Amino acid sequence: MEDPDVVIVGAGADGPAAAARLAREHGLDVLVLEAGPWHGNSKWPKPHADAGGTVSTNPDDLDGKLMDEQFTHREADANDPTWGYLRVGPADHSRAPWFRNLHQNAFIWQVSAVGGTSIHYFGNHPRAYPYAIDEQPHWPISYEELVPYYQLNEEVTSSQQAPITAKEEVFIEGAKNAGYDLIDTKNVTETGWRPQINSVEVPGRETSNGKPLDSDYDGSFSYDDGFRGDTLVGDHFQGSSTPIDAPVRDKARKSSNVGWVPRALDATADSEMGNVALRPNTFVTNINTVEGAGALEATGVDYRDTWSGRTGTIEADAVVLAAGCIESPRLWLNSGLPDDGWVGRGLTTHWFDWVVGVYSDETIAEINPEARHMDPYVGQNSAVRFDKPGVGGMEDIGMSPGLVSYADYLFTRAGYSFDVEVDPDEPWDTRGYVVGEELKRRMSDYRQTKALLILTDDLPRQDNGVSLDDTFSDEHGAVPKVRWEPHPDDDAKRDELARIAARIHRAAGAEHVHRCDWPPLLLHMQSSMRMGEVLDSNAEARNVDRLFVGDHSALANGVGGPNPTNSGQALALRTADRIADLYF
Repeated sequence: MEDPDVVIVGAGADGPAAAARLAREHGLDVLVLEAGPWHGNSKWPKPHADAGGTVSTNPDDLDGKLMDEQFTHREADANDPTWGYLRVGPADHSRAPWFRNLHQNAFIWQVSAVGGTSIHYFGNHPRAYPYAIDEQPHWPISYEELVPYYQLNEEVTSSQQAPITAKEEVFIEGAKNAGYDLIDTKNVTETGWRPQINSVEVPGRETSNGKPLDSDYDGSFSYDDGFRGDTLVGDHFQGSSTPIDAPVRDKARKSSNVGWVPRALDATADSEMGNVALRPNTFVTNINTVEGAGALEATGVDYRDTWSGRTGTIEADAVVLAAGCIESPRLWLNSGLPDDGWVGRGLTTHWFDWVVGVYSDETIAEINPEARHMDPYVGQNSAVRFDKPGVGGMEDIGMSPGLVSYADYLFTRAGYSFDVEVDPDEPWDTRGYVVGEELKRRMSDYRQTKALLILTDDLPRQDNGVSLDDTFSDEHGAVPKVRWEPHPDDDAKRDELARIAARIHRAAGAEHVHRCDWPPLLLHMQSSMRMGEVLDSNAEARNVDRLFVGDHSALANGVGGPNPTNSGQALALRTADRIADLYF
């Protein structure tokens, strides 16, 4: 596409939503540039071995069966940070991942690809807590203003109550016994538990052979044989292309490449709408500007093809940064744009922790007489949650064995569990690394083990965030240096939530409770290009006209602790409307 109206940098969770809105609602021509590969597109049949095509504009290029081949659903194939198909790095797997300098015990878990990190998310789509927007000084807009965009996003992404399986029944039993009430609204203002709202189509209740999906179902899970919706296989962190044989747009979990990309490309097929073109393997290296009326004005971007190394320039009437909380500020800073002290700063990450419960078969049978085991791999990875506005929340988690062993017992800042004393007043039995024979014993109880993920309402602080490393550069400029450390207030909130999680486990009948005490895991990242500081109420840069931020980095804080995808996409949809109103 030559001379688009808008160029969007990044096709992760939020960029495709903005592109679809700009084209379908406002008739604009939009070019989306993505640094990573594109899975499930016939122009790139071997996305990690061959350069393939250049750009795709046609929804008929999308190929669900090709996606099935490319996403093997094996843990290491998907998630190994050096060579997995879900990594941060060039599509060419003969080359190393892209380097981020992180001088601490922490881990950044992101994906560069069409769909971005949403390719391995659980599909959890809660809304922000209203208080986190309306009752804090960070936000220049109201919660009420976001609600219509939440509703639009929830419709497009098939967001609905997750199905309940045995692991959720155990959590609900514990939450009720601990004295917590059911929350029956999406706009949460009180403490309690509720089923997750997930962007995953519910299982097809009736299939071609007339059998419903229940524990006795023995039919095919293939789309070609009539199966629709989620297969409850719990493979979302590996990419999740189920049901097999389904077209891309009919895959059950509506990650951005499934929910928003097909909708964006549909605009090009409709002569009454604008055009959307999406180009993967294209790393943007510079934002071009000219002197405008009282401020700099964005005119386009420079890019580099990650396969050939060729460079080029795209001119556009507006530029949208949607490269994520690390790469959006990195690009801004590498472009030499003005920095008033908040560019890249104020990063939040929901200061995670992980609290594990191990249960007996007898306890599970008392809660659900039909369940022989809890089987954490059955069902959606996270289908029920706990909310405490002002502190954060937690969600029930079940995953496949390799991820469980890592998350439950091998990711910690506390030291070895056999050498870590536990305060007898704390509600957990052990804390820290579990290794050797003890790890084997714990993993032998895998089918009776589940975890609760703590989601802390950590607030923006200027010393947390992204800057440029003055020591290392790669082919795209100075690499990002990332720093995130918890404040004592964040620690206190996390400890409070961990104690609640342990008590819920106990109230459900857990025989053993283990607190992992995770170091920082930078997965739920928000607010490194905050509205109210770097951006105005339109998400336009205060110091650069026609430059907008349309990803999670524009969120003004961590939205109170709920998973951020729904909020990031809702804000991107609103930003698309503001771009059109201001300049088109």
